[in-house]
Amino acid sequence: MQHNFSKLPLHIGFVSTRFHGTDGVSLETEKWADVLENMGHKCFYFAGSSDRPPEISFVVPEASFSHPTIAAVNTIVFNEPWLLTDLIESLQFGRRARQMLDIPTPARPPQTTRAILEVKDHLRKQIHAFVDKYAIQLLISENALTIPMNIPLGLALTEFIAETGLPTIAHHHDFYWERKRFLVNSVGDYLRMSFPPVLPSIRHVVINSWAANEMSLRTGASATIIPNVMHFEQQPPPPDDYMLDLRADLGLEDKEHLILQPTRVVQRKGIEHAIELVKRMGVKARLVISHAAGDEGDAYEQRVREFAEMLKVKTLFVEDIIRPQRGQTGDGRKVYALADVYSQADLVTYPSNIEGFGNAFLEATYFRRPLVVNNYSIYAIDIKPKGFRAIEFDGFVSDETVERARDLLREPKVVQEMAEHNYQLGKRYFSYRVLERHLSMLIGDYFGEMNHDW
Repeated sequence: MQHNFSKLPLHIGFVSTRFHGTDGVSLETEKWADVLENMGHKCFYFAGSSDRPPEISFVVPEASFSHPTIAAVNTIVFNEPWLLTDLIESLQFGRRARQMLDIPTPARPPQTTRAILEVKDHLRKQIHAFVDKYAIQLLISENALTIPMNIPLGLALTEFIAETGLPTIAHHHDFYWERKRFLVNSVGDYLRMSFPPVLPSIRHVVINSWAANEMSLRTGASATIIPNVMHFEQQPPPPDDYMLDLRADLGLEDKEHLILQPTRVVQRKGIEHAIELVKRMGVKARLVISHAAGDEGDAYEQRVREFAEMLKVKTLFVEDIIRPQRGQTGDGRKVYALADVYSQADLVTYPSNIEGFGNAFLEATYFRRPLVVNNYSIYAIDIKPKGFRAIEFDGFVSDETVERARDLLREPKVVQEMAEHNYQLGKRYFSYRVLERHLSMLIGDYFGEMNHDW
């Protein structure tokens, strides 16, 4: 393949299973695109679903991890019983495949291999078409070469990059070895090949120092650490009439505190801790969970609902009216941006057991909200040492945690001082300017200095 690098701006193609909604990968991709476009480049998107403008989106349904074929493959190769519905029948795997789900050592049926390779070949052709249509000069893989939510997509990307040598930045958010659900599998050959691949034209980017160390140990490849960021150079918008309706739309009563849990409803988020905290604070409060369950089934969401009911903690699941941008639901209700919810929150809970970095921590810092955080490993290693102030706990909610959180609700001056301190640190370490510096270095590694005409 001949690459035309003679003119600026570069045409940059983002590739992932989805660019849609408020998941961390989609949000962080949007930030990268903002910075790259501000540098003068043009961005395009290849995914299974996309909420980006259609004229810059190349949507291929098989690239989505929720496509029936991909979901059926995942059910078999990762032994995921919560996905076992009629998906296996959709691939006509039959009784032999169903029996595979019941044996302790996973094996891969030949039909599964054929399905993976057929979809892989289709996706590779579609990636070629995407690159040709938009004259892509640089690919950025967003977790598609990292976590095996869509194995055929990872294989297709690997083969395409190996065949073309197209410059590629592999942006890794969370590796398969960081997730228990992927450790028992029948696709070790594919995981070693493509999650992540080691090829001369790929530059690897990870979001924390532990991931950089683990990737180097496991693959022998080095990686650049680029943390998640927020646009700290630009102040968040002040409250307006639109967002001031939020508390009423959520049914909050006068003087009732809004405690925000700004994460998906998945087990590693430790939402039980937030429910316990609200219960033990003994104040008039409601816990608001802003995101949906996502890609790990709904069993944990049911557990959270039952736990909140058991402790009699008012808990709202409001993913239907929280989106990246404002709008309106199909039945005419107002849709609020995530920023609107932060602006009205009295306290943010972030009790995760495991995080790749911590988008919610940065968001709370950006919107100057006080935060209760579990001392998860990446926070302890990469964030806390920079001097951030938060109410911390180690694995369980202590009496001290409850008392400090309750005190913050009563001391607005302390909250203001803490929030301003954190904001200035965020601006120093996790801003768009920091991201631009990193991206300039990576692009320069491929294309040389770009501040002049070639």
